[in-house]
Amino acid sequence: MTAFLLSIHLVAAILTIGPVAVATSMFPRAVRTATRDVGNKQAVASVRLLHRITRVYTVIALAVPVFGLATAASLGALGQAWLLVSVAITAVAAGILIMLILPAQRLAMATVDRAPSISSADGTPAGRPVGLLAAQTGVFNLLWVVVVILMVLRPGSTTGVGL
Repeated sequence: MTAFLLSIHLVAAILTIGPVAVATSMFPRAVRTATRDVGNKQAVASVRLLHRITRVYTVIALAVPVFGLATAASLGALGQAWLLVSVAITAVAAGILIMLILPAQRLAMATVDRAPSISSADGTPAGRPVGLLAAQTGVFNLLWVVVVILMVLRPGSTTGVGL
C-alpha cells in the first residue's frame, strides 16, 4: 500500500506542481509582452492561459499533500523532522501562491485587459510591479526545490534511504 500511495503522491506532484511552477514562471514575461504589444491578441491569450493553468492546477495539487501525508503515515514517519520541515515549507509555498501570486496574476490580467490606457512608459503594468511577481514566483519555485531535496535525502528517515 505504501508503494501505491507514494506513486500517487509523486505522479500528483509532477503533474500538478510542475505545471504551476512553469506557468507562474512564464506569466510575468507574458504580461510584459501583452502590455508592450498592445492589440496582440495572442499575447493576451497567453496571459489568460497561464493564469488559468496556475489557478486550475493549484486546486488539483491539493492531492499532493493528501497523498504525501498518507504515505508518511504508512511509513510511520509523521513525526520525523524532515517531514515536518517539508510540510511547513509546503504550507509557506502554498501561502505564497494563494495569497500573493494568484492575486497578482488577477491584477495583471485586469491591467492587460486595459493595457492601452494604464501601462507605464516602460511597458509594464501600472500598479503592482511585474518584477515583484517574478520574484515571488522565484521564491515559490525555490521552496519546491528545497521540499524535493528533503523528500529525496530524508535525513533521519526510518526507511534507511538518504544520508
